[in-house]
Amino acid sequence: MERREADQIENVPAPEFGMLVGHQAPLASLMTALDRNRLPSAILLHGPRGIGKATFAFEIAREVLSRTSDETEERISAQVAALSHPNLSLLRRTTDPANAQKYYSAIRVDDVRAMRDSLHQTRGRAGYRIAIVDSVDDCNANSANALLKTLEEPPSDTMFIVLSHRPGGMLATIRSRCQSFGLRPLNDQQTGQIITKIRPDIAPQDVSRAVGFANGRPRRAFESLMLEEGDVLDALQTWLENPAAHPTRAHLKIAEGLAASKGAELGFAQDMIRDWLATEAETAARAGSGSRFRLASANGLWEKANALIADADIYNLDRRQTLVAVFDFLRDHVRRTTPVS
Repeated sequence: MERREADQIENVPAPEFGMLVGHQAPLASLMTALDRNRLPSAILLHGPRGIGKATFAFEIAREVLSRTSDETEERISAQVAALSHPNLSLLRRTTDPANAQKYYSAIRVDDVRAMRDSLHQTRGRAGYRIAIVDSVDDCNANSANALLKTLEEPPSDTMFIVLSHRPGGMLATIRSRCQSFGLRPLNDQQTGQIITKIRPDIAPQDVSRAVGFANGRPRRAFESLMLEEGDVLDALQTWLENPAAHPTRAHLKIAEGLAASKGAELGFAQDMIRDWLATEAETAARAGSGSRFRLASANGLWEKANALIADADIYNLDRRQTLVAVFDFLRDHVRRTTPVS
């Protein structure tokens, strides 16, 4: 398949091809606003990376362009998939002209200005214009400020769809200009549906394993299918279900296996650990005032674990020792915060 994104996974179509599963409630809310002629000038789609925010954005684009244009849905859908519709603008990291295989590390200010200038020109077709920013997390300081100025003076009948995996890290002024929609991870059935739709060649047992690793994120499922077969990630998944229930030798063996693995498997394991930390903090926060100690411990553990992983990457420290320390922290947290039955 043609590569269109800097982080596009091999044999997985880009979001503009339209593979939306789930997220029906926020989509219905926006379509109701469109029917009432009350579409916001800018919306922010935020949620974990890999749950389908970009696919959702292009689905909105299809619906808005179809309902406000005089062309057929089929023609508009084909043009959106080809990124050729004149009323659709897309802002994402671009390739270096000197090397078509190399993508810039950030969205550049020149790219933002080019999009702004095109939006202020006479529209190519009747109806709304859609500008998708995928994602604002890729903007540097200059391009983020240029985007803010564009949002402050939006053209008429134009809707910006801004995507973010980490909304807390974006400019507060950009966030304040957007109506926010938080997208949640998919359920296991929906994740499995996406896998089998895109990769019908995958055996059922492999689909089930990928769904288990996905944790509601289809992208993570496809990433797991690219890893070499091995049991260290399965062992880590089992250990994370209850870190306090296993003997010390269990996480020592996992740390040793991950330290000896290739970079992709290690990075995948680190993301699994971060997911566990995020889920633990969210669970403690939802439990109310009685879990304040658990929440404080989870927040401190998040900072500590991420600092250890970052230091290991920066200073090329012993991966095994780093992972052992992180696993020790996780186990101690569970033992200190789980009530005695």
